[in-house]
Amino acid sequence: MPIWIFSALVGLALALPAEAEIVTRLPTREKIVALTFDACESKKPAFLDRKIADYLLSEKIPFTIFVSGRFARHNQEALKELAAEDFVELENHSLDHDNHMELMSDEEIRHQIAGNDALLAGITGRHTRYFRFPAGNHDDRGVALAESLGFKVVHWSFASGDPAKEVTAQRLQDYVLSQTRPGSILIFHINGRGWNTAEALPQIVEELRRRGYRFTTLAQALS
Repeated sequence: MPIWIFSALVGLALALPAEAEIVTRLPTREKIVALTFDACESKKPAFLDRKIADYLLSEKIPFTIFVSGRFARHNQEALKELAAEDFVELENHSLDHDNHMELMSDEEIRHQIAGNDALLAGITGRHTRYFRFPAGNHDDRGVALAESLGFKVVHWSFASGDPAKEVTAQRLQDYVLSQTRPGSILIFHINGRGWNTAEALPQIVEELRRRGYRFTTLAQALS
């Protein structure tokens, strides 16, 4: 290959943006999992599921909550309380929880991410570092924009299904335990839409502990 063609190809490769990355599992083969919860709100006000939060706090189990801006405004005191714990991580789930951010303009996407970070920092005193797209809907452009703002996009290893009312606590428990592997990022809801999560979660945690699993925040695992 002539040297000028080789040089042109190298230059083209360097000019192309790196492929956007979404984290769906922790980089480990150890029996470590991340408990993550979505705290979102669309049209109707939503509030923190105290049964879930109180259980995790009492057991001092590390966990991460992805918080939307609308939810944050209705749960400011609860979020301040959670942010005071060093094993609780509050992260970014967009301002308005629009399920189709891939249809937004670049400016709108930046506003949804940066605006929510500013809102949460004003409430909790902490800036966010991880972002989760509402409903998981995204395109490479949106992921690249999040990364350009300094955020790592983190989704989940598999959907637990807890927003479905017909998923009983036993079904939720059985499914999550059957799918969990070392490095899994588990997802539940802590905004009242995880209908049977509060009942199933203690059994899930205890069984994972029995199997030798430990729990981590995303920051501990991904830093």
